[in-house]
Amino acid sequence: MVIVRKRRIGNEEFFYLEHTIRVNGKIEKKERYLGKVVPENINIIKQEFFHELFKEKWYSLLNRIKKIFSGEYSKFPETAKQKYLETFLIKFTYNTNRIEGSTLTLRDTANLLKEGISPKNKPVKDIKEAESHKKLFNIMRNYKKDLNLNTVLYWHRVLLKDIDEETAGKIRDHQVAIAGTTIQLPYPVELNILLEEFFKWYNQAKNKLHPVELAALVHLKFVSIHPFTDGNGRISRILMNFVLNKNNFPMLDISYSNRSSYYTALERSQKTGKEYIFVQYLIKRYFKEYKKYTAQQ
Repeated sequence: MVIVRKRRIGNEEFFYLEHTIRVNGKIEKKERYLGKVVPENINIIKQEFFHELFKEKWYSLLNRIKKIFSGEYSKFPETAKQKYLETFLIKFTYNTNRIEGSTLTLRDTANLLKEGISPKNKPVKDIKEAESHKKLFNIMRNYKKDLNLNTVLYWHRVLLKDIDEETAGKIRDHQVAIAGTTIQLPYPVELNILLEEFFKWYNQAKNKLHPVELAALVHLKFVSIHPFTDGNGRISRILMNFVLNKNNFPMLDISYSNRSSYYTALERSQKTGKEYIFVQYLIKRYFKEYKKYTAQQ
């Protein structure tokens, strides 16, 4: 917990932020000087201070995950690598589509993508969405260049062309809303400028931010722009995994069972403008997914 401490030096009083953390089994105290008076925006300063400590504590562990995972993966025979990717693809496709309303089960998705067996009594739309997502995932993984608008438009077209030809690969020209939330999405007239700013930000941030933080922010910022009529969430999760994969970090599957906390973190960041809320959420999910690597010595 971040607290404000007052110290008296001579006849003067000074204020500090203080937080204790455990590092390598030892308790360490972290401080930030505030001044002779407590700032009016102290709650914001507290949150920012905590986020900086959060990054300091956890980013070394994220690098540990990358190191151990990459070492293990590099030793896999080619068949084992293909099996790992196939398993991840099936889970990722099931969950990312299920979050958006697909009726396919995990078994349906596995039979479809692995064996080519279409499930009975399931909407054709759901089946095509799974097949298109598989195609897009493979395109994303093999893409060697970096993100730009034309690439994202092409990826969106791959995702939706067999479901909605009219809107696939096209920036929306009408207002949209997300059911169950009061988030105000950008107006169509704003989208070109917002997308230009997004890619400008990305090109500046990709060499400054930790890749997992970058992946979280790419997801958050893109889905908040919401440039498409449909498919914004799926494209945002594809972009997130593009950043992770490009930087040799294991990719992340956000499960359908965690959709409530996932949506809550997104909405809180969008409503408050505090991006670190979603960043912290995603990093915590990442640790849960790959905790076996952080436990290895």
